[in-house]
Amino acid sequence: MTPETVVQIVRQTLMTAFWLAAPLLAIGFISGIVISLVQIATSMQDNAFSTIPRLVAFLIGLLLLLPWMLQKSMAYTAGLLGDLGRYAR
Repeated sequence: MTPETVVQIVRQTLMTAFWLAAPLLAIGFISGIVISLVQIATSMQDNAFSTIPRLVAFLIGLLLLLPWMLQKSMAYTAGLLGDLGRYAR
């Protein structure tokens, strides 16, 4: 296995991890901004008010994105294991 192949595998792994995490991170960022704006507008500084809606947004996002995330990770794994013979040389 050449160093270029290792760099390609690591790059592919990091890009797959990025694309799997990016939608949930965006959901968390947007829900955090919205909740903070609501807290500022209402002068409500309760920790439960900021935590529970963010967790609900994450859960809904995870449930909606899970089929896509599974398909993406299965495609990456199948591609990696499909080329295993080429990597073993």
